[in-house]
This record gives sequence, structure tokens and C-alpha cells, in this order.
Amino acid sequence: FKAPSREHPALYRDLLRTNRVHWIAEEPPALLVREKMMDCHFRFRHQMALVPCVLTLNQDGSVWVTLVKPARAITPGQFAVFYKGDECLGSGKILRMGPSVYTMQQGKNREEGPKKEEIDKIEPAT
Repeated sequence: FKAPSREHPALYRDLLRTNRVHWIAEEPPALLVREKMMDCHFRFRHQMALVPCVLTLNQDGSVWVTLVKPARAITPGQFAVFYKGDECLGSGKILRMGPSVYTMQQGKNREEGPKKEEIDKIEPAT
């Protein structure tokens, strides 16, 4: 897929799944085990700004990562690295991604039905 521009909504996603995460200090963090969810930050490219996210622990040790705001150009095979403050918690390889912002917008547009402008075209106002 080649997007029409670098900022096209098809390049943005806010959900991804990793393989089993390699945790550094605690395997996995007690909070994540207890609550099944944990707020933290993540990045998938060296030098990129940290992105707030929520981790959801799966039975197999993998995690779903829900981003607070969609990130651009996440790709399977890259590593998601998780942080709490300055501490690196661990990382997991990105296996799957949720739908793109573009796909989500298409779905919303279909659910809403025709837009007012489209209706105006069909039935001229009298």
C-alpha cells in the first residue's frame, strides 16, 4: 500500500499486539499482572518521542498496546519498547496492528448514513 501523502490517515494506528514481552526488572510487572492493564509509554523507533499507552496483558505473555493518540508508520517486525518514567520496562516484537485511522473513518462514515450535503443533492430544498 502506498499512501497519497506522509500524513495520510491510513498510516496511523492506535492499536497493536506484540509477541511475548521480554520484561527487564519484573517478569511481568506486578501491576500489570494484578490489574491486567497498565498505563505506561512506548516507542517503536529509536529517538522518537514517547507515546502514552495502555498495555493489556494476554494469557500467552503478549500484550495489546492501545495508544492514547494514533502513531504513524508502525510496522510488524519492529520492536515496541515500554517505559515507566525513565525506566525501560521491556520490549516485544510487533506482530499485528489494529485498523488504521483511515479504515476507522471509513467505517464511521458508513454507519452515519448519507451526509447532509449528499441528501441536499438528491432532494433539492423547496
